[in-house]
Amino acid sequence: MDSNNLFKQLLMFGIGTTSLMADKLREVSDQLVKDGKLDPEQASNLANDLMQQFKSEQSNMEAQMQRQFRNMLQDLGVPRQNEMDELRGRIDRLERQVRDLENRLWR
Repeated sequence: MDSNNLFKQLLMFGIGTTSLMADKLREVSDQLVKDGKLDPEQASNLANDLMQQFKSEQSNMEAQMQRQFRNMLQDLGVPRQNEMDELRGRIDRLERQVRDLENRLWR
């Protein structure tokens, strides 16, 4: 499976979870206002505070997931992009050297 695709799927899952949480939080706060347990400003503040806390925790979790994902790829021996770029450059230089040597031999 493409590692980029897996990471995108995990990211989309996180976005979906955040959206679902926000919807449920609005429902609960609306019900609390409707039941007279909170006034609309308190409900809004509560919802905003909880969403801010959730986003902060989610951000930390995403950063941790990225670190673990990078470590897993490294453990599997998957090269990083900069390593691939360096190898491509080395291959290009070697191919030029081989062409130069071939040209010298056939002259």
